[in-house]
Amino acid sequence: MDQNLVAIVCFDGISAFHLSVPTLVFGEDRREDGLPAFQIKVCAVAPGMMRTSCGLKVTVEHGLECLTEAGTVIIPSWGTPLERPQAVLLNALTAAHAAGAKIVGLCLGAFVLAEAGLLDGRKATTHWLWAERFAKRFPEVDVDPLVLYVDNGDVVTSAGTAAGLDCCLHLLRTRVGASLTNRLARRLVVPPHRQGGQAQYIEQPLAIGYGGERLSGTLDWARTRLGETLDVDTLAAHAGMSRRTFTRHFHRLTGETVVEWLTDQRLWLVQQLLETTDLSIERITSESGFGTALSLRMHFAKAFRITPSAYRREFRGSAHPASPPTPPTLRRRPSVR
Repeated sequence: MDQNLVAIVCFDGISAFHLSVPTLVFGEDRREDGLPAFQIKVCAVAPGMMRTSCGLKVTVEHGLECLTEAGTVIIPSWGTPLERPQAVLLNALTAAHAAGAKIVGLCLGAFVLAEAGLLDGRKATTHWLWAERFAKRFPEVDVDPLVLYVDNGDVVTSAGTAAGLDCCLHLLRTRVGASLTNRLARRLVVPPHRQGGQAQYIEQPLAIGYGGERLSGTLDWARTRLGETLDVDTLAAHAGMSRRTFTRHFHRLTGETVVEWLTDQRLWLVQQLLETTDLSIERITSESGFGTALSLRMHFAKAFRITPSAYRREFRGSAHPASPPTPPTLRRRPSVR
């Protein structure tokens, strides 16, 4: 198995955007930037000429045999959740997984992974529009429609469209660390780690008349003061609302309580400080507002199933690690950025 080989499964009618996302992150030679020399193999059940959904044509040279050679196998989408994947594809995925490959389902690609039985008893996500259908069809899978991606280590799923790019950058971070991934993200002019979840895209906007602008301004203000003491009364006063009104509108906008939201924001800040600085845990505790190092460690371990120190070692890895680290399950509750 070649850990630098990324196999991408193509099919007739695939979205050109979905196909391009993993090739954009892994398919170009960026060794001068310190990144590994990844090799991309686009494969299909029946190699040949494939049409994309926008009319472009792609020549696919490889069959599914390359899946067992790859360190990472990506299903970048799927035609429709109503379309059952071919048995030969499902068998190839389970064989690749058994051989040690990381299997990734972007957007509707999660349906294919679920059909293969790779998500049974696991957490997963997919495009929010199809999440309810997914949950009914695969009751043995714990689907979360509010996150951008879910990483189970050997099996990864992402939400729709642009979240596939978030997921692929995350996969890169688990291989080479935050610094090199941030450099690539800057080249692509995208955030290296986008905070938030699908809830901010679901069709439930907060009308301006309900104080949406004031609330958003208060959330931006709070993010710059996470090391300070913040509570409902402080945020409500900044937004110019009563505690009751603020609490109601806050939950409608974010899907969380104030305590949950502040904890999420502080955990995100801790992640960034662990990835990009050499600050001690005590200093990070002060900067993030967790109060005590014990509190920080408890919240971090609960959210990411890993200690802060172990997280720092994994996500500040070298560009050529001896063996790829097993990442934590990174799950985020919805917030607004």
